[in-house]
Amino acid sequence: MSFRLKLLAALALLAPVHPAFARNIVIGNDDGLTANVKALYDALKAEGHDVIVAVPCHQGSGLGGAVRIMQPIASLESDCVNGAAKAGGPGAGPMTRTGLGEDFFYVDGTPVMAMLYGLDVLAPARWGGAPDLVLSGPNIGRNAGPIVVSSGTVSNVQYAMMRGIPAIALSAGMNSTSKDDLVNPLSGEIAKRSLELVGLLDARAKGGPLLPSGTGLNVNFPDQPEGAHWKFARIGTFSEYHARFVADLPATMGKTVTGQKPMPGLYFTMSPKAPAAGEEGDEAAVAMKDISVSVLQIAYDAPELQRGATARLLDGLQSPGSTTGR
Repeated sequence: MSFRLKLLAALALLAPVHPAFARNIVIGNDDGLTANVKALYDALKAEGHDVIVAVPCHQGSGLGGAVRIMQPIASLESDCVNGAAKAGGPGAGPMTRTGLGEDFFYVDGTPVMAMLYGLDVLAPARWGGAPDLVLSGPNIGRNAGPIVVSSGTVSNVQYAMMRGIPAIALSAGMNSTSKDDLVNPLSGEIAKRSLELVGLLDARAKGGPLLPSGTGLNVNFPDQPEGAHWKFARIGTFSEYHARFVADLPATMGKTVTGQKPMPGLYFTMSPKAPAAGEEGDEAAVAMKDISVSVLQIAYDAPELQRGATARLLDGLQSPGSTTGR
């Protein structure tokens, strides 16, 4: 039976599962310090896991896999989101907000940079090597459908997968946001449901890797996660979000000022339309009321069937300098 079918069968019967083994876990995201991250950390620690949080200082949604290479990170020019650290602090280091403890860290950089800080600096110092699992999120806003291409939440998982580390992207509804008090009643429920999945994988792994090699998961919670069913889904064409570039962003948003020059930009809206025929199984459609679980592959490598078909199409390409076939 395939991994997909095994996991689907297990999820269908899923009840709260307590982990059999304490795991070393790095939490990343693209939102910075949030109620969702704090609730997930607290829930994992309560189950006996050893957890490091490494998130960006500032909001980094939509940055995808962006990184800044060979550019030293200077001291903070402004406070991190929700007071995680203050202006003047180092570009990367432990959060200084009162009450967080010693497991929370930030990077004044992109989401992937923060996650790699956790993998390359913090994890070896704590555990002498890589973690057992990377959890990215829970994001504020679902990452399902075409938007996964630009998602920092999903890109964190891709980088971890390419390092051979089991990784899961977790995303919730926009109603899971919070103020700087880091409190949202939904955050605890999202963390609880996330632990169901981690506990199941841990129990099935029997001390081994939590996911098959080269495999990651993209999980999206509905706006009301309590009591929602777990369902397998695919990353398809349906999306809740509609993004398009416009020639005059203020005009589109109803903010036109007399005499103001056009200001182009990316316009982003929520789509109220229902999925078309064939899109009902897309994760964005499933996550409207259920918890969607999609299996990720590493980066952009195509499945074997597509690789073989395309290789046959390219079979006539000649080596440089060849004169045959001209």
